[in-house]
Amino acid sequence: MATLAINKRAKFDYEFIEKYEAGLVLFGHEVKSVKTGHISLKGAFVTIHNQELYLTNALIPLYKHAGNIKEYDTNRSRKLLVKKSEIRSLIGKKAQAGLTMVPIRVYTKRNLIKLEFALARGKSKHDKRDTIRKRETDRNIARVLRSS
Repeated sequence: MATLAINKRAKFDYEFIEKYEAGLVLFGHEVKSVKTGHISLKGAFVTIHNQELYLTNALIPLYKHAGNIKEYDTNRSRKLLVKKSEIRSLIGKKAQAGLTMVPIRVYTKRNLIKLEFALARGKSKHDKRDTIRKRETDRNIARVLRSS
């Protein structure tokens, strides 16, 4: 499973409650672009429309060797392939206040492109400071252990 893209900011901004895996519906040239690592999950999120999940605001630029494809939208919404039972449970859980669905990473599984996303709750500024403080203390401990 080769990781193609990671949303580094998501772990800092959100507290993950539950993780899910979904397939992505892409055009052929988008698949080639993603497999060469040209995808950005920065600012992307997962939405629900008509009992279906969509990856919104993810940037997949046009593949370099695809030729001239007119009116290609790099930020278009892309359908996610998830079981109906999972979609129903996500709709029920998302109805709770303050929950959102955030993409975490895009990776390959055999020859398929998969998206890992999480049902998450936004962190407050205080929680983010605690995360930074914990990370700094862990680094200091590791530094002391290495030097001694």
